[in-house]
Amino acid sequence: MSISPKAALLEEYALVARALSAPARLSILEQLAQGERGVETIAEKTGLTLANCSQHLQQLRRAALVTSRREGKSVIYRLTDAKTLALMDLLRIVAERNLAQVERILRGLSGGEEAPEPVSRADLAARLAENSVIVLDVRPADEYAAGHIPGALNATLAELEQMLVMLPPDAEIVAYCRGPYCVYAHQAVAALRKRGLNARRLDGGLPEWREDGRPTLSAPT
Repeated sequence: MSISPKAALLEEYALVARALSAPARLSILEQLAQGERGVETIAEKTGLTLANCSQHLQQLRRAALVTSRREGKSVIYRLTDAKTLALMDLLRIVAERNLAQVERILRGLSGGEEAPEPVSRADLAARLAENSVIVLDVRPADEYAAGHIPGALNATLAELEQMLVMLPPDAEIVAYCRGPYCVYAHQAVAALRKRGLNARRLDGGLPEWREDGRPTLSAPT
C-alpha cells in the first residue's frame, strides 16, 4: 500500500532523528567535526571496535549526516556539510534548556558552581587582536596539531597543573575544546577558577570557530 507524500517525508526526517539517537554516533560526529578521519582513527578516539564503528558510520551515512571518500585502501569520513554541525549544536541547546539532568551534569563539571557566561567567538577574535587574552586549547595534542586557534596554548586536563606556572595570575583565560558535546573546556575552566584565575570557556569549539571563517593554524609535519 502506498503512503502519502507527507508520511514519506516524515519517514525520511525520522531517519535523521534515529541516526542521532545513539551516544556512540554523537561521539563519532564530534570526532568528524574536528576534520576528516579514517575508520581506525574514529574507532580509537571513540573507544569503539572497528566493526561497531563501521556499523554506526553506515547509519550516519544513510541519514546523509556524513559522507566518505576512498584514499587507497582506506575509507575517509567527514561531516556532509555545516548543517550537520548546526544540528549537533541545536540538539545540545534543546537538551540544556529543557532537561534538568543535563543542567545537573554541567553544574557538576563546574564543581557545583554556576558556570560563567561563555565568551563569544567574535569577542575572542577582538581580544586576540588586542593581545589581551590567553587562549587554551584543551584537546589532545594530535587534534591541536591538526588545527587550532592561532596563538592558543595546548594542554590537556592532565597537563593543566604543569601549565599553571606559565599563566599570569591576572590574565584572562579562554578555554575551548571540540565543540557542542565536549566537556574538557568546562572542566578546565572549573579547575582554573578554583585556583583563583579568571577563566571562561569559548562559546563553541574549534569546529564552530572554523565554520565562522576564522583563521586556524596547524603544526608543521
